Amino acid sequence: MSTIRTDRTNQTGKAGSKTKTRPPKAPPDFQLLILTLILTGFGLLMVFSASSSFTLLSKKFSYNPLFFTLSQFQYALIGIVVMLVTMNIPYKRFKKLFVPMFLLTFALLILVLFMPAVNGAHSWIELGPISVQPTELAKISTILYLAALISKKGERFRDLRSGFMPIIVIVSVIAGLVMLQPDLGSCVILVSACFLVIYAGGASIKHILGSVMILGLILALFLGGKELLTQKTADEAQATSNYQVGRIQAYLDPFADPQGSTQNLLNSLIAIGEGGVTGAGYGQSIQKLSYLSNPHNDFIFAIIGEEFGFIGTAVFLLLYLYFLWRGLLVSLRCTDIFGTLTGVGIVGLIGIQAFINIGGVTNTIPLTGVTLPFISHGGTSLLITLFSMGILLSISRDSKKAAPAVKEQTTETISASERRPALYRSR
Repeated sequence: MSTIRTDRTNQTGKAGSKTKTRPPKAPPDFQLLILTLILTGFGLLMVFSASSSFTLLSKKFSYNPLFFTLSQFQYALIGIVVMLVTMNIPYKRFKKLFVPMFLLTFALLILVLFMPAVNGAHSWIELGPISVQPTELAKISTILYLAALISKKGERFRDLRSGFMPIIVIVSVIAGLVMLQPDLGSCVILVSACFLVIYAGGASIKHILGSVMILGLILALFLGGKELLTQKTADEAQATSNYQVGRIQAYLDPFADPQGSTQNLLNSLIAIGEGGVTGAGYGQSIQKLSYLSNPHNDFIFAIIGEEFGFIGTAVFLLLYLYFLWRGLLVSLRCTDIFGTLTGVGIVGLIGIQAFINIGGVTNTIPLTGVTLPFISHGGTSLLITLFSMGILLSISRDSKKAAPAVKEQTTETISASERRPALYRSR
């Protein structure tokens, strides 16, 4: 009897030891999670500050100072729940889901072209009270698609015909559909982030530069052909020409037409200048009072500059830069190539979009009209960004789980080509 009990005890012990040897689920990167919540919360405060004054005085917005804030809060709440759920899903599952996500995105990008134009662009699909912007979904879907293909191809990705060109064709098709809307700003963000992933995947610099030149030529021919084939009245053609020329004119000389095409950029620069060192104080912006169009959206950084001044803006930018650095660090620590490329792509999307928004508002680069991630009003943008952060936080779990294993490894040697992501390989 005692022998049987002893045997059972040993078996139970062995079974228990086997259970204990399973590595525990690592927590997500705490710093990255807190930074995401801080930026989202600050965005809600700035949307309220930038929009409450003109919505309170407008019948169009039911005289409700919380009109845009409540909308942003709802999307933020849903987005945070989605982020928390997504970060508990192993990111490798998205390697199997990238095909249906990409096909859905492709279908939506075609469908949106048949939707009514808003401000001259077919960018929105109206689903009752909800508006969906397929371009935002296209960004993360394309990144997942590229990361999965590059990790699957491995060293074959460096081959021009069988590896590099098929991926460039995919990027070109998606970029072309975005330009048909037209949405130049989103197209630039998408293509730039894709090339960042392609570079991190180990592509040749010569291939990348050559494809950039070819895509630029195709884009020029496409836009020129579209203008020639599109039937427009004389007034519509003149309005389109004035709009395009106005953007370039505003960049070169913000004072050229202060009552017309350069008005928004000029008032944006005035807002940042009026902020001085310490700012006018939260909610005390003057330029948001009908001087700036869309102060809660494209020009929200100008409101930050006016209300918080140089010191507050510097703190905000440092926080944003630390967030991007932390996201990149998490991505590079991941031992799986798919995780690394996906993380680099997500950080690239957020960083490039932030640069284009802030650069346009400060006249560092030509104004293109894109939102500032986490901060600007935009339901679809915020929801997809928080979903993307859920994937990145899931990747951070792998990074933390891999770190102790690397430290404890003493006898087993793994070659550098197998362990390192493609970003570190010699080109």
